[in-house]
Amino acid sequence: MRPALTLLLATAGVLAGCASVPADDATGVARDQSLRVDGIAPVLATTDAAHDGRRALRSHLLAAPLDEAAAVRLALEASPAMQALLADAWQAQAAAVQAAAAPNPFFAFERIVTGGEVDLTRTLGIGLTELLTLPARRDAAQRTVQGRQWQLARDVLAHTAVVRQQWVRAVAAQQLVAYHRQVRDAAEASAELARRMQAVGNFSRLQRAREQAFLADATAQLARALAASTAEREALVRLLGLDADEAERLALPERLPDLPAEPRTADDVSRRAVEDRLDLRVARLELAAAERGQPLAAAAPWHVELAAVREAGGGEKGRGFEIHLPLPVFDTGRARREAASAQVLAARARFEQARADATSVLRERYVAYRTAHDLARHYRDEVVPLARTVTDEMLLKYNGMLVGVFELLADARAQVHAVIGAIEAQRDFWLAHTALDAAIVGAPAAGAALAGPAAAKAAAKGDH
Repeated sequence: MRPALTLLLATAGVLAGCASVPADDATGVARDQSLRVDGIAPVLATTDAAHDGRRALRSHLLAAPLDEAAAVRLALEASPAMQALLADAWQAQAAAVQAAAAPNPFFAFERIVTGGEVDLTRTLGIGLTELLTLPARRDAAQRTVQGRQWQLARDVLAHTAVVRQQWVRAVAAQQLVAYHRQVRDAAEASAELARRMQAVGNFSRLQRAREQAFLADATAQLARALAASTAEREALVRLLGLDADEAERLALPERLPDLPAEPRTADDVSRRAVEDRLDLRVARLELAAAERGQPLAAAAPWHVELAAVREAGGGEKGRGFEIHLPLPVFDTGRARREAASAQVLAARARFEQARADATSVLRERYVAYRTAHDLARHYRDEVVPLARTVTDEMLLKYNGMLVGVFELLADARAQVHAVIGAIEAQRDFWLAHTALDAAIVGAPAAGAALAGPAAAKAAAKGDH
């Protein structure tokens, strides 16, 4: 029996191989997909030198105004949140591989003294059930690891989409603050002029009160804009994982990028949409892992062990073997089998739902994208130019002494909403642009990220 057991142990060693998941393998799919979509790959720092490189990169990127590409690079290569995401994924994949490792052999030694005689028993064995199911367990583990690798890629792309959107919000909020400050400064000048004209008797109390009321409203709007800008900026700081000193150094561009010359067409979006999207691939791999693991649930209660036994005592030696067979009296494994069946049903249903959601979400995001583009272009090409034309005409009348300075200022105040609307429409377009990019590859959470600093609350409700 010893040769047979030796053969079993040798077979276990061959099948086990090197059961490990290097960090590069654990993050490889995420790295490839991120390079394909964003042109930048996430990097997991596993050494002190790599952590020093992260800090140097952060200092380098924060030395200049942080544009969108730099924000994405900082998030992928140097943010603590991304490091935690990558490390957690590595740990989960390693745990999946470990769960399917070959069983370790066991050794037992027994020494019994009876009436001056010493009996020695040596036992060397291995879990036979675990050994026989090793190929199936390794296959299920491999599918689980693949699913988690693609899930990591999906999570990374979702995170970068949220970072892009938060960068857009922070820049737009800062741009609105600059404009509200200009409005407030103009209101202060108008109110001061009204005070002086009333002092010399050329202005009524009612006219001055109107100018003061506009100043009070402009001051309140500026305060709200400053608070909103702080909230959006701090949300970006948290996403990038900046400390207090780095947050102080963070500078953003003065304005959002211009609209593209032409919007994307529906055909272009359909061509770019990946047939095997990340969400569908993840759901398919989860289903495959559940189906592959279902038969293993039936074998779980039958934990059979095979061991070689050698006994020595009283001047005699004996050899043999023993088999440990469980008696499934109390635990028949029925609940475990039912749980495995339920897991397969749930995985199949999730795959069907993901497939049904895929095209619907893409259509929804594309309509939102085109609507946002058309509105932003409408403000840029129609609303703001018309407001500027009205202002120019009023200025001509003022120069011709047909209207007074306060009529000119009143008209300028009427154009405030047009400019604010244009900035907000441009912001909404870039948010929709990023959400559409995420929908094309099947990354989650970009739609939920449209809620501003409350993105986490919205994302908690789920987004397919």
